Amino acid sequence: MPETDIRPRPDIVALLCDADFKRRPDTNTYSHRDGRPFSKEEQALAFTAARVELEEVSEQLARYREYRRTWEEAPEAFQRFLAPFMDQLAEKNIGNAVQIMGETDRTEFDRLLGLMIHPLRPFAPNTF
Repeated sequence: MPETDIRPRPDIVALLCDADFKRRPDTNTYSHRDGRPFSKEEQALAFTAARVELEEVSEQLARYREYRRTWEEAPEAFQRFLAPFMDQLAEKNIGNAVQIMGETDRTEFDRLLGLMIHPLRPFAPNTF
């Protein structure tokens, strides 16, 4: 029997990514992360989720947790990254450190600096 290429449905993934799976006793439904109860249609749609959608939601949340951990650790990682360059300099400043970096080092410098200067992005479905 040939394998079929089953892809997650983006609308269900988006709904599940925004779900707080604690049942609300007042509506007997799940809720959105902001506390709004699911509509009857949303609740019905959530119950149609296949394993592939649940796995996709889990993977997206794992990628977001990794992004968040990396973002939180960026200032310390930036200091550790810069230390060997600063040790080589008589006049210790970032501009001089960048001048002695190779292309790969500058790419990592830009990545770490970007993490530090940009605010933490909130979780959004189909983004991570």
